[in-house]
Amino acid sequence: MFETLPLYFMFLGGCVGLLALALLAYTLITPYREWTLIRQGNSAAATSMGGTAIGMAIALSSVASGTYSVVELLMWGGVALVCQLLVFVAVCFLLPGFRQGIEADKLGYGVTLGTLSIAMGILNAGALSV
Repeated sequence: MFETLPLYFMFLGGCVGLLALALLAYTLITPYREWTLIRQGNSAAATSMGGTAIGMAIALSSVASGTYSVVELLMWGGVALVCQLLVFVAVCFLLPGFRQGIEADKLGYGVTLGTLSIAMGILNAGALSV
């Protein structure tokens, strides 16, 4: 039973690393400072960040359950990461004034990005499980 424990730790480490990388990339492309806003109690920033994290985790879970290769996990996790970032770009395009909306704690902006990020995660999970 424990002979697969090293593989478990490699997959878990790969998933956690990719999730951290996704959140880092997300914070680098957004024009506002999520962590500062979240510390100040900004619900819109927290909701959008949380949705991005959940969406990425859903996609990574699907990849991890469908392969025994850490290299494949990292490769397809990278594809999922790009898709999550594209969701942010699309939402910014569709909702003019997105930055100001998040900074003003307009929850609708955060919920929109968060839910679309989760939706992308679910779609990625389906596409990556083939």
